Amino acid sequence: LPAATTAVYKQWIPNTNFETASNWDKGRVPCASDVVHFEKDKVVSVFVRSPHALTDMYLPLNGELVLAAGAGFTAFDGTWDPGCDSGGTVRFADAEHRAWFDPTLWQDVLPSGEPRPGGPIFSVDEERVPCRYDDVVFQPETSFRVNIDSSQPVIHLRSIAVMGQELNTPASWAGYLGGPSAPLQFHGNGTLQVTGTGCPDKSGCACGNALDGPRICAALLRASGRQCPEPACQSPLQPLGHCCGVCGATINLDFTPDFDLQKYQDRLVQELLSQPKYAGVQMAISKVHKAQTFLGILSRSSTPLIQIVLIDDRAGAQAGTAAEQLAADIMENVAQHGEALGISSGKMEVATGSTASGQVGSHPVSRITAGTVVGLLFSLLFLGGILFLYRKGKLRLPALRLPQPWDRVEDPAPPAPASDKGFDNPMFNVEPPGADLGEETPKDLQVFYLNPLYDASETET
Repeated sequence: LPAATTAVYKQWIPNTNFETASNWDKGRVPCASDVVHFEKDKVVSVFVRSPHALTDMYLPLNGELVLAAGAGFTAFDGTWDPGCDSGGTVRFADAEHRAWFDPTLWQDVLPSGEPRPGGPIFSVDEERVPCRYDDVVFQPETSFRVNIDSSQPVIHLRSIAVMGQELNTPASWAGYLGGPSAPLQFHGNGTLQVTGTGCPDKSGCACGNALDGPRICAALLRASGRQCPEPACQSPLQPLGHCCGVCGATINLDFTPDFDLQKYQDRLVQELLSQPKYAGVQMAISKVHKAQTFLGILSRSSTPLIQIVLIDDRAGAQAGTAAEQLAADIMENVAQHGEALGISSGKMEVATGSTASGQVGSHPVSRITAGTVVGLLFSLLFLGGILFLYRKGKLRLPALRLPQPWDRVEDPAPPAPASDKGFDNPMFNVEPPGADLGEETPKDLQVFYLNPLYDASETET
């Protein structure tokens, strides 16, 4: 993979050409004895490549027929047509449902327009639709109609090629939108905007289709039977930007300004993915934005990271095991060369046919230890803030007493007498006067006790 090939070309697959059999309800191109019928309230743009003889044709109220050189229509003169014995009414199929955010309607192509050869690199579902720095291609000599309903305020693109003409500046695109064909080709509430600029960051740029992720997944599931395929692992992984769970491994990399996404992808392909033992493994690598959480609460901010998704073609209990081994090799490479590659840390998760998903390893690089220190300082400041508010009376903590080093040490209060009866002496069982009468002993009353261990006569001299 040449490192200079950073531009991505995505080509729209369906068309509304007259000669495309799938555009007609009978699955064939109209012939001489047929009556062609366009719905009067359906807007269409139809490209016609060659001449056609027809018995009759009903046109829509709003639409266009774009005729190539030599193309046209003539009335059927009644002569025999070998491929058109039956005749009948042939209706043009409805093209309104073809949506921009349907991943099945796009394909990656080379700058020449040829399909990109298959290889070990694939894209998560959100990136199968044109991203904000991609080049969009509508095939030359084709007509189309696409629904651009979107949750984004503006759908940004690097360029759009229509009828063989590349529009790569805001001015050229605005001029095309002002022409007669654009309103017939694009419909919906979305707004396409051509910028003419590619990704300015060598660490890569996020695709920008996150807001339309639900549309992408809905279209993808509608095409595949409205449900994700049953994974071979018990707890499949859910990569960011992907609609269905996968068996295999994911790696999230934190990076520094020195990281180069294209060079790192080339390195992984050449040094690891090209090994024979990884022949059935595919990899998706791109920059994504992961939402941050604080104390379990989702934050509005997000963190950019490099996501690597690894899947393989193994089945049953072996599903995902080759991807797991490759992920382990990548993590080892990060531990050894991460700092030189501009990678500060990495975290891996795996899910195979024999194990549940979970975090398997995390390899921080020494340069990222400062982040740990910052986290500890933040925790101390947080606890200090709580203590400050408590001391100022702004925060009440029920049943909580925080001892302070500056508190005055006080003498403990003497314990209160448990009873007016005094105490029980096991050596001398004599109760004070008045105890049996429940009377209170006067303060000036002197009570004397005889001590059997002490004989007063012994002290007399």
